[in-house]
Formats: sequence, structure tokens, C-alpha cells
Amino acid sequence: MKINIYIIDKKAKREMYEPLIEHYSKLCRQWADVEVHEIFSRDIVKAQEQTPQLAQRAYTQAFERFRAKGYNIVLDPKGDSVDSYQFSKLLEDSANINFFIGGAYGLERSFVETSNKSISFGRITLSHKLIKVVLMEQIFRGLSILNNHPYHK
Repeated sequence: MKINIYIIDKKAKREMYEPLIEHYSKLCRQWADVEVHEIFSRDIVKAQEQTPQLAQRAYTQAFERFRAKGYNIVLDPKGDSVDSYQFSKLLEDSANINFFIGGAYGLERSFVETSNKSISFGRITLSHKLIKVVLMEQIFRGLSILNNHPYHK
């Protein structure tokens, strides 16, 4: 199984969350290859300086090439709230799973609506750095549930 996390975020030099991301990535390896892809470009910077709509469009353009293969899941505040067991079901039947996390202005509705699933981790706002860790932990928890590993209990 291959799981990709695509996030509109600057690549940080050895951020404080990186050890946790690496930790969960290593734990997941027994069941899946999980990779985080930080995407940020001059086009995104320019768009964010203009309007939220242009920023969202730039995010869509940056993500579009990664949606071709796999089951596409968008993290969106308006998405379905899921518990860890429901989340694990999202990982159940796909060999390639792509998670998408938009930038500061969220994602275009058309991008969200053409994805396979839209989920929310609640109504609070989390930083991009922190949501990567939360998502990695939930991926490991979900894989643990699917494989009857005691971590989730």
C-alpha cells in the first residue's frame, strides 16, 4: 500500500515536528509506505498575495497532477467527521491513497467535490505543521485497527 500526503506548505529545515512524522512513518512501514510531499511555489506565493480565490486556484493547479492514480481524500473543515474506526475503513480497499491538505485559504469547492472523500478532523484550525503529525498518527492508528495491532486499544 502506498499513502501520499500532499500539503501546501513550505519545506522547513528540520522542524520540531519532523521527528514525530518520521516516527509514525517508520511505524507504518510494516503495512504501508507513507510519504509527505510539501508543495510550495512562486505561483502559490503570488496568488496568495492577491486573493483567496486565486490562492485556491493555485493550490488546485499544484495538486492536480497527483490525483490521477489512487483514492483521493481531502482534509476540509466542511468534510465528514470521522472517528478512528471510520478513518481506518478509508484505508481498507485501496493500494494507492492520496491525502490533500490545502493552503491558508483552503481548497476550491470543485477540487473537494471531485475527490473521492472529504473528511474533517474537527472545527478547530490546526497549523499545517501540526496537522501533518495528527494525520500521520491517524494513518498509523487506522492501519493498526485494520491489522488487529494493539496500538489503538
